[in-house]
Amino acid sequence: LLKVLKSSGINAEYGGVDQRKIFMFAEKYLPVLGYKKRIHFMNPMIPGLTGDKMSSSDPDSKIDLIDPPSAVKKKINKAFCEPGNVENNGLLSFSQYVIFPYLGARAFEIKRKPEHGGDISYPAFEDLKEAYRTEAIYPLDLKNAVATYINELLGPIVKEFQRKELKKLSSLAYPAPTSAKGGKAAAVERAVDISRVDIRVGKIVEIGPHPDADSLYVEKIDVGEAEPRTVISGLRNFVAQETLEGALVAVVCNLKPANMRGIKSHGMLLCASDKDHSTVEVLRVPEGSKPGERITTESFTESPDPQLNPKKKIFEKVQVDLTSSANLEVTYKGEPLRTSVGPILAPSLVNAAIR
Repeated sequence: LLKVLKSSGINAEYGGVDQRKIFMFAEKYLPVLGYKKRIHFMNPMIPGLTGDKMSSSDPDSKIDLIDPPSAVKKKINKAFCEPGNVENNGLLSFSQYVIFPYLGARAFEIKRKPEHGGDISYPAFEDLKEAYRTEAIYPLDLKNAVATYINELLGPIVKEFQRKELKKLSSLAYPAPTSAKGGKAAAVERAVDISRVDIRVGKIVEIGPHPDADSLYVEKIDVGEAEPRTVISGLRNFVAQETLEGALVAVVCNLKPANMRGIKSHGMLLCASDKDHSTVEVLRVPEGSKPGERITTESFTESPDPQLNPKKKIFEKVQVDLTSSANLEVTYKGEPLRTSVGPILAPSLVNAAIR
């Protein structure tokens, strides 16, 4: 009753079908208490992007009207989207209740490379749903298309909200959270994803055995800085020295420097490894890539951390979603890692861990 009375002065109320009981309560008892009837609108409940209920307290479960394209792409990329699962799939629900009504007579199009099946379109939602159920299309296909259409839909709104007065309105409506002490805005923890990791193209300009460790190499690697970095790698039992001399490699450059048997290492070479770690391969960087060029995916393009905090194990959390695909492309959450020239490849290991 208190919840109904709290909004007693309004003419209409909008909510999900889960609010039906309280809406019916208001419909019956507000006139009895002397208040006028109001109109109630209800919409179907759409699952959140995380697989659970959509919640305002979980930013990753929903798309905001003023989310920029990069935020939309990131949220969609992180969304729960199990292959073949059409019952608990927030992206399919978004497609049914948001995208298809927006498209009108236009078909829902999925853009794919010819080697991945080529472009395909669906004139009706049920066609899209059945294609996903039978795995004729895959999670990344659906994610890419949904992100494209949502950004197309939100584009005019996002552009309008670049106006100074609307930015001010947004900040007043959604103020930054404050800390308990001093009332200052609390720092918002940045999401953990591959954009926080500074992976660059490196060129090995010098390599030799570690003087005090049989399994280690000492490398000098050009990563686009004034001087080459010293990097220690445990590759002597897996990769011949002459294979690495002059090679282009993928280097993690924002790990905390670590002493490796008396020599400080200022980075880490990324490699593909099988499950029992009996085979280790240095990732292949496409020829023509420049030392220092950043390696990332299409969606995760924010600036990396200056240095990763080892206590927060950011790289270890990112590493879980790094693997090599069936065509040997190194991917993060299904998106290929690449330079401006082309994708990063594992030489031969499929579904390998990247470490």
